[in-house]
Amino acid sequence: MIKPSRTILATIMDRVFPKAPDFFTMITEQTLKVAHTVDLLVEYMENNDNGISEALKEDVHAADLLKVRNLHELNDAFSTPIDREDIYRAIMSLDDIVMYCKTTVHEMDVLEVTPDDFTRQMALLLKEGVAALVNGYSKLSVNPASAALDADTARKAERHAEKLYRTALPQLFQGTDYINIFKRREIYRHLTNASEHMALCANTLHDIVVKIT
Repeated sequence: MIKPSRTILATIMDRVFPKAPDFFTMITEQTLKVAHTVDLLVEYMENNDNGISEALKEDVHAADLLKVRNLHELNDAFSTPIDREDIYRAIMSLDDIVMYCKTTVHEMDVLEVTPDDFTRQMALLLKEGVAALVNGYSKLSVNPASAALDADTARKAERHAEKLYRTALPQLFQGTDYINIFKRREIYRHLTNASEHMALCANTLHDIVVKIT
């Protein structure tokens, strides 16, 4: 008789105080999906292949499904292992990176802008920073203190991307084909926007580390 009564009590407790979703794993899954999207972006910049462009756009849809799932779980969660606002910030910043990857490739297709050394380098810096985010968020449940270094790595990649953008602009505006100049400047800006949101996600990671260590 004791065993069933414990089961009933456990059931009641689960209903009153439902178990919190594993947000550490869920956010890590989202960072991995973002990393895959950025890998496709780098591949596109290196090969200028329309097939890769289409694959990236489809990957963005899969990334959006993960974002929606994570937001749904966050909205329904009775409790969270870390600050609820930090989880929300991480989810949305990661999604913004993906959206800017999509916007970059889409506008390159529409505006007929081909990759150059600057777009390739900025994409590689984005890849470097997002890889650091993957490492950092995956450590939160096991060794959170060490994730601060990964946040620093991602922020450093963003600073390098911004510096590269400032280097690219003067060279770009030396020409006289102003239509092409403004098209290409728009693409550079999308890539730096992706990097800026990567840095925001890194700041959130660092905030989480400070709060739980």
